[in-house]
Amino acid sequence: MTLSFDHLVHFVDEPKEVIKLLQSQGIHAVEGGVHEGRGTYNALSYFDLSYIEYLGTYDRALIAETEHLHHSLIETVVNNDFKEGFVRFAVRTSDIEGVAERLKEQGLSVNGPVPMYRKRPDGSIITWQLLYAGEENNTLQLPFIIQWDDNDDKRRKEQVEKGVIGNQLEKLDFAGVTFAVIDAEKTARKWSRYLGLEVAEAYIDQELNAIVQVLKLVGGDLYFASPIGDGVVAKLITERGECPFQVNFLGAKEPVTFELFNGRYHFEK
Repeated sequence: MTLSFDHLVHFVDEPKEVIKLLQSQGIHAVEGGVHEGRGTYNALSYFDLSYIEYLGTYDRALIAETEHLHHSLIETVVNNDFKEGFVRFAVRTSDIEGVAERLKEQGLSVNGPVPMYRKRPDGSIITWQLLYAGEENNTLQLPFIIQWDDNDDKRRKEQVEKGVIGNQLEKLDFAGVTFAVIDAEKTARKWSRYLGLEVAEAYIDQELNAIVQVLKLVGGDLYFASPIGDGVVAKLITERGECPFQVNFLGAKEPVTFELFNGRYHFEK
């Protein structure tokens, strides 16, 4: 089973406003389009095929009256009372049925695959399938699984032609996502078992005052940070529980970290 990082979902009130703000920082972002009949729309910022989806709503009444699959992204957004911030992320596969079987064998609750589509600003339609899996009574939700109907090479070519994948002001590489967790080693090893990912060596992050355990994933690693004292991670766990909270980039001219719509953006050289 080969998996790749696909995208991180950052829920925001106004995706179009995010585009202006990101562009002012030299980060390429574009309108994504509308999920018709589902009450949501998005903006996108791509770093090759790994990207951040800025998800917003255009009809919350529609969302409220629609039945949502258990462990789905929109269920997470609703349960989080539509609060801005990072909510979930997706991993990409070319064998979604095989992934479903693996997760079922691991004893997880699995829903899908379900077909999805989005209407782009130019009127074209993009299609994919989603698979949701999870454990009950777990504060840190597992990624959802995506399989695009087009292969990676075709998608990359098309996204470049449409200007979705653009030239960043700085040659930024998407490095991955950091999660605040109670026990970094335990969480990493459990996710490694579920998803078949390699566990890398742990390290201490002085800025976060946390021990960090890494899972290697093509397109963007997963960093699980558990507190070793007071600091960012300890505060997050107290206030929000286990959650994704930081997106990481390499290739910046200077190291910088800033908050954006209740999400933490960390850039290194």
